[in-house]
Amino acid sequence: MSQALRAQVPRDAPPASHVQALQRWQGAEDIAAWAGRAFRFDAERALQFSSTQRRVGPPPSVAEPAELFSRPAGICLDLARFAVETLRQIEPEAEARYLMVEFEPIEVDGHVLRLHWLGMYQRDGQRYFFADSDRPGHIAGPYARTQDFIADYAAFRGRPIVRHLELDSLQRPAAR
Repeated sequence: MSQALRAQVPRDAPPASHVQALQRWQGAEDIAAWAGRAFRFDAERALQFSSTQRRVGPPPSVAEPAELFSRPAGICLDLARFAVETLRQIEPEAEARYLMVEFEPIEVDGHVLRLHWLGMYQRDGQRYFFADSDRPGHIAGPYARTQDFIADYAAFRGRPIVRHLELDSLQRPAAR
């Protein structure tokens, strides 16, 4: 997008597409602001990704970032993918990664739920956590260690955390 064309779009007008967002957004704060305004959690979709459903067959695919931008409803995996992939493009030095959190399992409508995904990144040697479907516009941090965030997050969610993993992709490691 040329500078002349960019100047014609009011800065406070939301981007019309993910491509436009990639051109205008500068960091995690822009992603979080959009998510806080636009993202809505889809509880039915969450049940499709439950441990119970995984025994029956593969889960649906995780939304592509452009798809989530155009229809901003989904689950933690969708929002984490959107945030991490977007941040990697607009601020690669932030070293965006995924944080997989495994809670003690709970059962909802006959479905066992235990995993939750967020995005994380680094700035000035500190860690920040964002793209949480429970509070999509929030950025938690700075934290010196991920473990410090995990302790705070377990208290926020009111659920014990069994383990957590920092990952470069959405590929879950083999179950222990």
